[in-house]
Amino acid sequence: MKHLIANKKLIIAGLLLAALLGGFAYMHFSGLSRSTENAYINADVVNVASLVAGRVIAVHVKDNQHVRKGDALFDIDPEPFAIALSRAQADLALARQTARQDNAEISVARGQVAQTESDLANARTSYARDQELVAKHFLSQQSLDDAQTRSQSLQASLEQARAKLTKALSIPVKPEERGDVLKAQAAIAQARLDLEHTHVTAAQDGQLSNLTLAAGSLVGVGIPLFALIADNSFHIEANFKETELVGIHPGQDVDIQIDMYPGQHFKGTVESLSGGTGTAFSLLPPQNATGNWVKIAQRVPVRIKLAPTDAEHPLRIGATATVSVQLK
Repeated sequence: MKHLIANKKLIIAGLLLAALLGGFAYMHFSGLSRSTENAYINADVVNVASLVAGRVIAVHVKDNQHVRKGDALFDIDPEPFAIALSRAQADLALARQTARQDNAEISVARGQVAQTESDLANARTSYARDQELVAKHFLSQQSLDDAQTRSQSLQASLEQARAKLTKALSIPVKPEERGDVLKAQAAIAQARLDLEHTHVTAAQDGQLSNLTLAAGSLVGVGIPLFALIADNSFHIEANFKETELVGIHPGQDVDIQIDMYPGQHFKGTVESLSGGTGTAFSLLPPQNATGNWVKIAQRVPVRIKLAPTDAEHPLRIGATATVSVQLK
């Protein structure tokens, strides 16, 4: 009996010692790291959209396919945009033709001014001569009046010719400086750019996802059609409690366990800490100044850069993980 009691005491003492050691170990190692299970895999996602509206005539990729930068994704019917380019080129040709005509009008206006100035000088000479003849009674007063009227008429014609020349000169002489020519050139550049945008390519290396686009679909400008998950952009969004942020800073090593790969450990580095809590940037942030209030520890997103993984462990956006930030 005494033997059994002694064994029980030893067992209890051993359990107490194990509890003490476990508590000491927890206190010691917990001070060396910060861990959370509230962590998820994320990546840079490019929402693929068309820069022009039209009908899709070909889709060159499949859902979940890996693509390289510059690979063809899909094509939009280029015919309307080719027609728009031809129309813009015709407008430019017409604008240049108008410029040549305006330059010809300037030459004509200058000729008219020179001719009228010459006619006016002759008329004034004739009027002065007629005044002498009238004074000597060799010419009638009516002839003198007619000469004066002609001089006045030519003076008015000269003013009109000069005004017409001034107006013609107000338009740039060089065709490439004219507003209508510049406008037509801009229209050509835009039409050519729109035509190029009918052939949509991958902006960078990555994996396509959520692709349901098919030939015959009508697409609009800027409307997301599917996603491209950029290569080498995977990272962890770990949501630590605000009370756990002490000691966490960029550059620290992180041990990562991803739930989809049990028993596997991945390496990472703290990249940055968010400037606000997760709720601060939500669509409807909580208004803690109204109604009954209960204090709840908020969580702050910490971005952790993942070291590159091998082909046997592909990563998926949204997968859960457990992270442990090494404080020392």
